[in-house]
Amino acid sequence: MTEAILLVGGKGTRLRPLTVHTPKPMVRAAGVPFLTHQLARAKAAGVDHIVLATSYLAEVFEPYFGDGSSLGLHIEYVTEDEPLGTGGAIRNVASRLHSAPDDPVLVFNGDILTGLDIRRLVTTHQETAADVSLHLTKVTDPRAYGLVPTDGTGRVLAFLEKPETPEEIVTDQINAGAYVFRRSVIDTIPQGRPVSVERETFPGLLAAGAHLQGMVDSTYWLDLGTPAAFVRGSADLVLGRAPSPAVPGRCGDRLILPTARVAADAKLTGGTVVGEGAFVAEGARVFGSTILPGAVIEPGAVITDSLIGTRARIGERSVLTGTVIGDGAVVGPDNELREGARVWCDARIPAGAVRFSSDQ
Repeated sequence: MTEAILLVGGKGTRLRPLTVHTPKPMVRAAGVPFLTHQLARAKAAGVDHIVLATSYLAEVFEPYFGDGSSLGLHIEYVTEDEPLGTGGAIRNVASRLHSAPDDPVLVFNGDILTGLDIRRLVTTHQETAADVSLHLTKVTDPRAYGLVPTDGTGRVLAFLEKPETPEEIVTDQINAGAYVFRRSVIDTIPQGRPVSVERETFPGLLAAGAHLQGMVDSTYWLDLGTPAAFVRGSADLVLGRAPSPAVPGRCGDRLILPTARVAADAKLTGGTVVGEGAFVAEGARVFGSTILPGAVIEPGAVITDSLIGTRARIGERSVLTGTVIGDGAVVGPDNELREGARVWCDARIPAGAVRFSSDQ
């Protein structure tokens, strides 16, 4: 296997305001755009040619990654004029592939952080002579996902979208968002219109008698679709819980990027990242959070499980837990923001304006 398709066209609606100015795969996780981790893991698995299927803010990708040579890859870019869905995006880039009809092509979503053994998935695909092979993972509560029951040999039996009743939960195996396609199968996807692989392509192949193989790999897996998940994923990369050869430094309690400044008595733990040019002042405490480049954390601020956007500022003694602060926003001193709060880009919160406890 030498080729892969990365689906990076989504708008990242659930991640806003992180994705107002930045496409989801380019939001920084553990100090680098999340996409960097996926590219590095594909390279480590033997991939050398990758086609990025882009759409939203497509102009951001190529200036950063170029032709991919800095990563030891050859990267090409294909932009959708209109969103085509997962299947439509795969079909839209097919002309850029060089593989022979029976060769395997790796396909994966741009918002999944996983420790998947990619080589094992490809080997499973080849040994079973499958038309498509899917990475499956087991989850405790599968209601929010597409269920994929298999027989004793791993052959896929059905695709069941987001069960609504207990009777519909026939397995804890879900579609984990990474696939190996036989090259010729990609050409059977309809061209020029939106297509969902989950709802149309895979069920259609199954109905036509194609061989779809599931491989359960229950190593680290996280859908980074929500702010809380994204912050957790970044921290897990820094802590070494999620594997990636692209983390720019040693794994540990914190990652401080070059040109960042951290006061001697500031406390950073839990996989916290401080981006380039950011400043964490004296007495600040930051746990499990991402401080993006150019952000300022003023004295005595306490930040937990949060993401602070580029050039944002958090005032003295403000306490943030489970929050997202957009690029350029300013949270004045003595504010309290709790789980789920999102402050939009360039917003201004005056001193002591938002609290969950007395100001005395």
